Amino acid sequence: MNNETGHKDISAFIVKWSTLFIIHLTVFIYSSCQPKQVTPVDGLIGKVWKAKSVKEGTTVVYTDGGTGNVKPGYSGFRLDLTKKDQVTLKDIDGRTLTGTWSVSTDNTRLILEKLQPNPTGTVGTIEYLFLSLPTATNMNIQRTAESRKTGNSINEYELVPE
Repeated sequence: MNNETGHKDISAFIVKWSTLFIIHLTVFIYSSCQPKQVTPVDGLIGKVWKAKSVKEGTTVVYTDGGTGNVKPGYSGFRLDLTKKDQVTLKDIDGRTLTGTWSVSTDNTRLILEKLQPNPTGTVGTIEYLFLSLPTATNMNIQRTAESRKTGNSINEYELVPE
């Protein structure tokens, strides 16, 4: 084999493997950039929830079983999601609201709509942000808008099944 033929063979080999490498690298990069499948959480949260702890703004006002609770009315707080698309919310003041519920498609928000009677300062909708992915035994949510009923605070709820 002469020197010129050897260089052509090596060049062809390098081009072939470089092309394959670039193709594989492109496929790898593309596949790793695909959006992750979102696992629906509505099957996990379809139960009656009660308050384990509640924060109004930055102040903890209720802890289940606590003796010095600033807002003991949260002991009656219930969020009933047992019926698909139907919600019953018993708020801090004992008032019961009914409407529909859903989880946003990206699993970031719990949405209560068509609530009757209308919650104070709303048009019948309350939204909560999931602070962490709900589990069968724990749901941490934060109201996305201020609650006029609690002094215009953004409230956080750690909920557990009843």
